[in-house]
Amino acid sequence: MPIDAAQAVAAEPRSAEITWDHKDIQLYHLGLGAGIPATDPDELRYTLESKLHVLPSFATVAGAGMGVVGGLSAPGIDVNLAHVLHGGQTIELHRPIPVKGRATTTSRVAAVYDKTKAAVLVLRTEVADAEGPLWTADAQIFVRGEGGFGGERGPSERLEVPAREPDRTVDRPIREDQALLYRLSGDWNPLHADPEFAKLAGFDRPILHGLCSYGMTLKAVVDTLLDGDVSRITRYGTRFAGIVFPGETLRVRMWQGPGRIQVTVSAVERDEAPVLADTVIDHT
Repeated sequence: MPIDAAQAVAAEPRSAEITWDHKDIQLYHLGLGAGIPATDPDELRYTLESKLHVLPSFATVAGAGMGVVGGLSAPGIDVNLAHVLHGGQTIELHRPIPVKGRATTTSRVAAVYDKTKAAVLVLRTEVADAEGPLWTADAQIFVRGEGGFGGERGPSERLEVPAREPDRTVDRPIREDQALLYRLSGDWNPLHADPEFAKLAGFDRPILHGLCSYGMTLKAVVDTLLDGDVSRITRYGTRFAGIVFPGETLRVRMWQGPGRIQVTVSAVERDEAPVLADTVIDHT
């Protein structure tokens, strides 16, 4: 069997050194649509090196996302990448991410769940620098056709959308070239750039990276409800519920509670088809 759950979970963690600086941060932020208007002081926090702060979702691309790559090549994991889908993503921040860093990333397969028609890999990445832990990230990866091996089904809770109007709703347009720019941060999957490859995968045209929608959503919430202060975020999790295309518009609905913001994201032009669900941002 291509996935040996026991071997994968028991395997020794893999470690690597990663580095980043202001150019990586700026490129990532631009890939999320930051910098419009270019001279807006609120946008300069994302684009100008002398004022720069780091959106916590940068953790998903730091070191070109080596944690997920390492997890998919772990012992006991032998899958067809064409059958792999990113099902969810969670980041726990131990402290704000510095603009320039050198850190050790340690990745392992934290769990393998049996969803009957698919397997779900939980790929955990822990990152620390000389001063201590920086972040812990969990990527939930669906592998179609690899279920039915008799393992635990795993959690399947869904968040109910609050039965009231959202506290804030904002629309965020996706530029036609946004996937082309975002992929420069390390995700070179041709699904997001090559029309012929996208058609082979069953799409009319290239789709936007799910993690780009993830970052755009976090930026929208930070700018709208957290006074632009990225250091307030302690945890950010989502489930990828659907696709979105470059040129479309994300509609981000936010419900604010004590220390927590719940979010839904939909694609405006396709009758508000869901894009992100079960999305929660914890903050101070």
